Amino acid sequence: MARYYVLSIEPSLFGDAALIREWGRLGRPGQRRVELYENRSCAVEALETWLQRKRRRGYLRRSG
Repeated sequence: MARYYVLSIEPSLFGDAALIREWGRLGRPGQRRVELYENRSCAVEALETWLQRKRRRGYLRRSG
């Protein structure tokens, strides 16, 4: 079963940093979760943690 997981950091409307996580099966609507952080460095730290977790589960990094 082909799945995807997308992680991104974007600024929020209030000046915080938001870590956006999207996942699901290819070709189907997925889920999305937004986590707010005080600053970009905290969001980057959380993103790195999620990257490690997902790589252990077999997800591959794909840029594009």
